[in-house]
Amino acid sequence: PRFLLVFDFDETIVDENSDDSVVRGRALPEALRQSPRGGSYNEHMQRVLAFLGEQGVRPADFRAVYENIPLSPGMAELFQFLSKHQELFELILISDANTFGVEAKLRAAGARSLFRKIFSNPASFDRRGFLTLGPYHSHKCLECPANMCKRKILTEYLAERAREDVEFQRVFYVGDGANDFCPSGTLTAADVAFPRKGYPMHRMIQESQEKQPGAFQAAVVPWESAAEVARYLQELLRR
Repeated sequence: PRFLLVFDFDETIVDENSDDSVVRGRALPEALRQSPRGGSYNEHMQRVLAFLGEQGVRPADFRAVYENIPLSPGMAELFQFLSKHQELFELILISDANTFGVEAKLRAAGARSLFRKIFSNPASFDRRGFLTLGPYHSHKCLECPANMCKRKILTEYLAERAREDVEFQRVFYVGDGANDFCPSGTLTAADVAFPRKGYPMHRMIQESQEKQPGAFQAAVVPWESAAEVARYLQELLRR
């Protein structure tokens, strides 16, 4: 593969935050309604999932929720394009959601086989049938939530592929959130960041470009529909 394409999941591949999708229409106790200001969001979701398990939400219910989350505009088109050019693009997904939800959705969308690797918080069902969640790793980054620094995951992945003699000509990063800004800061001038237009990642890139012109090295191509990402990549192949 000549290119590495990195995807976020929530509000990037799918059009909503999958954690919100899971609790939609369910009455949560006051203590679980707001995610913690200072505390760990990952631990908050562990408590939410435990509560849902106690309320009788079962594996099949969770699977159905994840499978039915709508894809973002143009995402099906982008996947179609990538499935035609699998020899050129290596795909990985880095998400602060959970492995169960991400895998369920990608399989339902017929896109699981496109991804070489999925990095997300470990999730599985315990003997009671409750969906349990853990942190992905620990790290020293001050910008990121305690359970996941996407920059660390991306740099380690690139180093591992380099040891396997795979060097990418370019890295593309498709995301939307504040936690996508940190890894996109490692991109070089040859690479491209695709922030979703008007979302936190886009705003943070703009702010960093105003504050320190040139500090953010990658080309920036904002998107409203992922079909715009597909068109950009198509143009690149034509060159």
